[in-house]
Amino acid sequence: MSRLWTVYIDLLLISCLGRVHTQNENPVVFTLGRFQNVSIPVNRSLEVNVSQIPAEVAFVILQFHTQHRNATISYTIVPAYGYSVTTVDSGLLFPLSPNQLTLSCFLLTPNGDSVAGIGVILPYSRTDPVPGACNLEFPLENDPNIYLRYNFYETIIRFAPANIGYARGVSPLACDVKMDLSSRWRLEYDVYQYFLPENDLSEQSLISGMEMVATVPGMVENGTKLMTLSSQDKTLVSFNSIPGQGVIYGIVVRDPVYNSSASYVPVHTYACSFTSVLDGCTTLGRTSTKVFFTITGLAGLLVCFLGHRFFKCELFCLGFGFGAFFFFVLITRTTTLDYDIRLALTTLIGVVWGMGLVMTWWRFGSVMACVVVAGLTFSFLISSVIFFTPLGDLSVFHNDAVFWVTFSCMVLVVPLFFIRWPRVGNILTCGVVGAYMVVLAVNAYIYTSLSYITLDILKRFLNEDFRRAFISVPLQKIDFILISVWVILAVSGIALQLYRERSRPFFPPSPYVLWCQERERRKTNVLDPSHHMPSLPARLLARLRQLTRHQEPAGERTPLLL
Repeated sequence: MSRLWTVYIDLLLISCLGRVHTQNENPVVFTLGRFQNVSIPVNRSLEVNVSQIPAEVAFVILQFHTQHRNATISYTIVPAYGYSVTTVDSGLLFPLSPNQLTLSCFLLTPNGDSVAGIGVILPYSRTDPVPGACNLEFPLENDPNIYLRYNFYETIIRFAPANIGYARGVSPLACDVKMDLSSRWRLEYDVYQYFLPENDLSEQSLISGMEMVATVPGMVENGTKLMTLSSQDKTLVSFNSIPGQGVIYGIVVRDPVYNSSASYVPVHTYACSFTSVLDGCTTLGRTSTKVFFTITGLAGLLVCFLGHRFFKCELFCLGFGFGAFFFFVLITRTTTLDYDIRLALTTLIGVVWGMGLVMTWWRFGSVMACVVVAGLTFSFLISSVIFFTPLGDLSVFHNDAVFWVTFSCMVLVVPLFFIRWPRVGNILTCGVVGAYMVVLAVNAYIYTSLSYITLDILKRFLNEDFRRAFISVPLQKIDFILISVWVILAVSGIALQLYRERSRPFFPPSPYVLWCQERERRKTNVLDPSHHMPSLPARLLARLRQLTRHQEPAGERTPLLL
């Protein structure tokens, strides 16, 4: 009985293989080093053939890239574990045997639908290192792929170690040999990053970017080198997640002895989903976020040009910013509430803090306390800008203790200058912070990297693992335009307020303090006519008597003594 079942299964497999074979009567022919657009048909596999491979080529790597739909690339006509890989950026490595001139593999989709992408086969010589040839973690025996995952905070890439090159027909050197310059331990790994154009989610943009960086010379010329890993380092690198911004990551492995190099299969991400209905790549901005930051932008314009004149409005905005920022950190780290609920609670607490700061100034009139708050806000933004530069990617600041001590010292130093020049410092805060609030409002509608000036600090507050992430972001055309707008608004606001306030008191007085001073003046100054004015209860009683007198009947008189 079992023998009959075996025969039946064999016949079924043969029929399936025959059916698949008939579907691949027109294979796609690749030319070494030439990019080719490929469309995988519905419910069909596509055979890829390469011919006329030169004898000096020791191995080749096939790359296939799609924008957001998975594709499967397989050594065999029927995909199997350890012989295929399924992802948007996939690749297979083919070690060549002596006298081998051709090879073939298969492309298909895991869901049976049609997928279009771009492919290329890159040749390498016997002196070039072999990417992923010392793989002990991933399914393929020789795995040249880079594995990527992301969340709101960070994007992480992993890859398998490489081995030194070898000629056709020669057994590769064992990966576990001693650590010396004659083994794979001499290899070095350069990590590259390439940003796609901002606000461009088109497939053509991705294809053009992949064509520029898929090869070693292209990645070195067009990509940005972030770091170099030795063979003793962990093959894992973390980056800052930038939702809506296309990024391509690449690894170039170098052999310093042969002065040769090879490229892993580049991977790309937008740190968002193309299929998600809510907060997908095409619908990143929530309505609640747009409303919140639109109001923030309008308040920023007021603070930028009239903040010192309308001092209570400025204090409310500063108190709102402080309260909202720290409460959002607290509620995000301690609860799992929905984003819109957290945003609403954050707004409520920000209003309470803003009103509390205004009432504190109204009651006590302490100018120094208000100047310290303004100085802390200004220095927080300046410190965030400093760490937004490449300085923030220095390895020393990947240590939380070093980062927070340095950041805190920078935040606390600036208010010392505000104590010496309080009015100038307050006006500087109004101009710079108010203009940045306008930039944040623009970011709610048009993507800009400038929002990550403060967002990177917020991410570091919220996620402890974010310390190891590279925080570099692209500065492209829209960012330079908004930097110009920020500078123009800040300079204009500072100049206007300095001009208007040049003949006014340094700070407006507290209403409560004024009322107390007026009351004391009336009590002590007998020459002041208001000193002889009856009290308010006496004036009210006199008015009541006057009204009563007008309402008395004829013939009646009010007694002289009540």
